[in-house]
Amino acid sequence: MSNRSHSVSEASNASYKASNLSFNMSQPLVHLVVILMSLAWVLPTLGLLTSSVRPPQAVANSGWWTVFLNPFDFTQFTLANYRQVLGQTGMARGFLNSLAITLPATFLPMLLGAFAAFAFAWLDFPGRKALFIIVVGLLAVPLQISLIPILRLYSRAGLAGTFAAIWLAHTAYGLPFSVYLLRNFFGSLPGELFEAAYIDGASPAAAFFRLALPMSGAALASLGIFQFLWVWNDLLVALIYLGGSSSVAPLTLVLSSLVGSYGQQWHVLTAAAFVTMIVPLAVFFSLQRYFVRGILAGSVKG
Repeated sequence: MSNRSHSVSEASNASYKASNLSFNMSQPLVHLVVILMSLAWVLPTLGLLTSSVRPPQAVANSGWWTVFLNPFDFTQFTLANYRQVLGQTGMARGFLNSLAITLPATFLPMLLGAFAAFAFAWLDFPGRKALFIIVVGLLAVPLQISLIPILRLYSRAGLAGTFAAIWLAHTAYGLPFSVYLLRNFFGSLPGELFEAAYIDGASPAAAFFRLALPMSGAALASLGIFQFLWVWNDLLVALIYLGGSSSVAPLTLVLSSLVGSYGQQWHVLTAAAFVTMIVPLAVFFSLQRYFVRGILAGSVKG
């Protein structure tokens, strides 16, 4: 009996060592894949930034990587491209328009989605499951099929080409994902908290504002990042509902017009493209610590 136990112990030790060896051998491969993926994302951004601060002659005659052959030669850098972009091409107005579009179009889906998600997670009402299935099903519906019908409605109501049109559109398009993400998070919260609150006489509104929202900072931040980046980088929805109105055109529309006007002037296009990237990068890196927690929120209940 002892020999058999000894054999089982040796087999388990061998299996444990083999699994450790396999894990240790896979670590360099994982690191290599991560490094390659990071380079694939970072190098284009670095090239864009480098080209945006080089003179036109240098951009036309040599690659951006040649800057690093003599990185301390500051005569090969210039800010004239940014002065031209911000002062002569309407990028400054487009920047303000993008902020005016993106901030409300991010806040409204978060607010309305939080209300709906809490109701789907903790309130009992007829048809709750069926309605939630319908909301989730809307995620699979391409928004392109709704562009023309909604544009006709906007034209009849006099909303086409206004900020209100784009706010309503982005709110509607962002709500299904907002409800889905936040409902999963709210559903993972301990039910005992809400039961105790209801026993103490709290209303559903009080439970939502005093319990659910304060504990959902990570999920809301993650949703805010998704919605902000999607609205900020949107071109199609803005092009359809705002048209060619320069007074409300966001950065993406201004940049698309620059491709036609400055198609051969890469130094201007790279500077304009990097201007459009500044705010999304700042938002992502400032909220990065909440991003992973928000994505994982609700994935495991308990």
